[in-house]
Amino acid sequence: MNHLNIAQIRKDYALQSLDATQVSANPFLQFTQWLQEAIEVEALEPTAMHLATVGADQRPAGRIVLLKAVEHEQFVFYTNYESQKGTQLATTAFASLTFFWAELERQVRIAGKVEKVSGEVATAYFQSRPRASQIGAWASSQSQTIPNREILETNFDAIEAQYAEEAIIPKPPHWGGYALMPDYFEFWQGRQSRLHDRIVYDLVADSWQIKRLAP
Repeated sequence: MNHLNIAQIRKDYALQSLDATQVSANPFLQFTQWLQEAIEVEALEPTAMHLATVGADQRPAGRIVLLKAVEHEQFVFYTNYESQKGTQLATTAFASLTFFWAELERQVRIAGKVEKVSGEVATAYFQSRPRASQIGAWASSQSQTIPNREILETNFDAIEAQYAEEAIIPKPPHWGGYALMPDYFEFWQGRQSRLHDRIVYDLVADSWQIKRLAP
């Protein structure tokens, strides 16, 4: 196997800076501003975020999911409740999110408590999805061991045929949304010589406290 000399990979960051006196007093406004800028520069998958959860065995697990809403001071995403992340959130209702926008040399870390969104909200979002995605939610027993890919395709075809004459596909009972309610934000801006800017918002007694961290 060829040796990869990854230790020598270097990139110096010099696009922008971040100062505690210049950020919004509200971390949600600061986040939406950064997200909008990521969308405007056509960052690859700007709503993609790393979701970290912890199960009963205390082992952390992470994966990339898509942010679907930032509203009512909550970050909303959707998944199968019986998936690994779903079962872990049922055990430990806390999680963290990480966004990385390489095009802007920026990262945002967010942590907080998680709860399920209402069935009405989940159903409304489910029925806004492409029909094939709705069928896929029924066809896949997410995170469960399966013998081959063909079983997915067979399940998909069967569900598609089942609802062929139906205008609306019902939301599966095992599928829905989660809302993360942050108590911590960290905005990271890459800087030269690894002297990066890190501005943190901590929720203390219902008030956001802003501070700078050493890189």
